[in-house]
Amino acid sequence: MPVRRSLLHARLSTSASLLLAAAAWCGAETITIDAGGTRRPIDPLVYGTNFATAAQLADLNCLVNRHGGNTTTRYNWQANASNHAQDWYFESIPDGPATPAAAIDGFIADARAGGAQPMITVPMLGWVAKVGAGRQNLCSFSQAKYGQQTGNDWQWFPDAGNGVRVGGSLITTNDPTDANVPADVAFQQGLVQHLVSRWGTSAQGGVRYYLLDNEHGLWQSTHRDVKPVGPTMDEIAQKMVAYARMIKAADPAALVVGPEEWGWSGYLYSGYDQQWGSSHGWGNLPDRAQHGGMDYLPWLLGQIRQASVSAGIRLLDVFTVHYYPQGGEYGDDVSTAMQERRNRSTRSLWDPTYVDESWIGTQVRLMPRLHDWVTQRYPGTRIGLTEYSWGADAHINGATAQADVLGILGREGCDIATRWTTPATNTPTYLAMKLYRNYDGAKSTFGDQSLSIAVVNPDRLSAFASVRSSDGALTVMLVQKQLSGAIPVTLALDRFTAGTAATVWQVTATNRIDRRADAAVSASTVTVTLPPQSVTLVVIPAAAGGTTGSTTTTGGTTAGTTTSGSTSGATGSTAGTSTGTSTTGGNTGSGSTTGTVVPSTDHGGGGKRSCGMGAWLAVLCVVALGGAHRRRSRTDGCAPHQNQ
Repeated sequence: MPVRRSLLHARLSTSASLLLAAAAWCGAETITIDAGGTRRPIDPLVYGTNFATAAQLADLNCLVNRHGGNTTTRYNWQANASNHAQDWYFESIPDGPATPAAAIDGFIADARAGGAQPMITVPMLGWVAKVGAGRQNLCSFSQAKYGQQTGNDWQWFPDAGNGVRVGGSLITTNDPTDANVPADVAFQQGLVQHLVSRWGTSAQGGVRYYLLDNEHGLWQSTHRDVKPVGPTMDEIAQKMVAYARMIKAADPAALVVGPEEWGWSGYLYSGYDQQWGSSHGWGNLPDRAQHGGMDYLPWLLGQIRQASVSAGIRLLDVFTVHYYPQGGEYGDDVSTAMQERRNRSTRSLWDPTYVDESWIGTQVRLMPRLHDWVTQRYPGTRIGLTEYSWGADAHINGATAQADVLGILGREGCDIATRWTTPATNTPTYLAMKLYRNYDGAKSTFGDQSLSIAVVNPDRLSAFASVRSSDGALTVMLVQKQLSGAIPVTLALDRFTAGTAATVWQVTATNRIDRRADAAVSASTVTVTLPPQSVTLVVIPAAAGGTTGSTTTTGGTTAGTTTSGSTSGATGSTAGTSTGTSTTGGNTGSGSTTGTVVPSTDHGGGGKRSCGMGAWLAVLCVVALGGAHRRRSRTDGCAPHQNQ
């Protein structure tokens, strides 16, 4: 009996071990990449940002830097001062010396030094900041003038209140000229003329992108000291047309960008109706009713198109909005529940089946929605996302979300995107951005021709593939979102003649870009194992003299193209080796210093797994997990989410 018990115990232990091993392998996934299929160009401007330094722009290899946000709505170029609105006690604060447009000129100089194009906001609100005779700060809600308020700038400017009386009511009788001066189209024409004079026309290398103010749909709250009533649909249409005509007159080749609306409600309703709805209910919105019940932004596009036809010039070149997830993701919360929500909510950018889990409560499908609106109301207009963030910059969950967003924007045909704002250089989110544009410190990039690929569950693992035109390399970005548990991934290459090995670059919670051991290419497959919460770039070189046929889609038309390339120094050519380098922030190190890579054996196998073992493990998966997760693997017949 003791012997039989021992044998039974051994068998049970062995079975348990096999079951655990099977459970660990149940998440294995095969991703097929057809390099000869339809390709969609990825505009490198989707990797843009807001308010980056010259050093950050160069390190990120970022091509566009936006000067936007609430303070730019009331930037006074003549006084070089801004009102900080509701963000900071409605204070007008100098932006350095009294030199006209010094802040914007400095921004442009930094952008150019970093290799980026600046995007400059042209205010349209009608009021800009005023400072004192000695360039001292002024405020819109002086406590000395309007009485005690519920909050004030106690440390720096105690007289500056928040505009809320002690009883809770808003101060609505303030004098806008306390800290502001009127500014019309002619005033802002002076700004554009200054920029053309100082930097040249856009054709001469001057400012190319002019943004038509910022988040008009929130003026009645953000800038309520000068604009207490929300703007109507007609008001914004008239302003956008007038300011766009002024910009085009000063620089005909410049690109006009707008409306820069804040988010979901701002897409559908004017500022006037948002204010009305919050006070009277959303069942009867007067501004919308006066315009045939149309959603705000598509109506606005149609109005600008009509004005463009009348003027004989295009008055809007890039149709832009802002988007922040509304379920709490934009913040520092990294609880398990919030991390998992971040993993899911990036689907609001593209997935027609994803119902947003916040108060929005419906399918956002932002990129397809913008494409649809432009196609229907103003064909030929580009689309952009000039503010977005999923938060948690200092956590790896923020990095995986950021990497996912960048992959989605490239795949979905966004023409320009700028993140709000630039993450600190010592954060994993910053490194996730760098992985797309400068992963090796030599400005090597993710590819520029997107390929359509599918994954089983984008909340767990998302993947993006592209061909790099410069050398024909196939680049694959793998975003492993799981909070625990590795995922073995096999990349099955179709119609791509690969070199002998792929280089593997990775961001994890260690907060650096590591070059892992090269992964062998065997029988047209590459195998890597992805640690939990990681972003991995696999760069697969094209074999010398190799070609891949493709169809490129641009603006709704297709053309056959052939891409040829050879292995570059950035892609590597040796299997099973490690360079022993890592990149942290903006610095690249090598050798045995901190951050040196220890080669990972799970990246070196390269070939397909044994069918016999795979089948045995698949059977054990069913037993181990009681069949509950049987359809998590594509080999079990699960219909994958199509990412295209």
